[in-house]
Amino acid sequence: MLKPRFPTPDTPVLTAHTPATPPTDTTPVPAPAPTGLPARLPRTTGATVALAAGGVAGVLALASVAVSLLLAVAVTAVALSVSGLVVLFLVRTLRDEINHH
Repeated sequence: MLKPRFPTPDTPVLTAHTPATPPTDTTPVPAPAPTGLPARLPRTTGATVALAAGGVAGVLALASVAVSLLLAVAVTAVALSVSGLVVLFLVRTLRDEINHH
């Protein structure tokens, strides 16, 4: 007949008759890889030029978005001014026509 097996613990169980020995691993610990922006920057001339060109392209893209937003605001302001003048002209014309009859 089958006997049930109980799970074993992940850590070894130390008994009283086994002395704990320090680890004898003497391999050197490698230095952690440098992190941060200077470690990630490219070291070749072509990569540096490509990075600079990408930065310039990003600035130009942001500038074009800003200019188009300003142009949209300016066009909207002109359209509101013209329509305000047209409404003012129509109101004055209607007022004059009402007063003459």
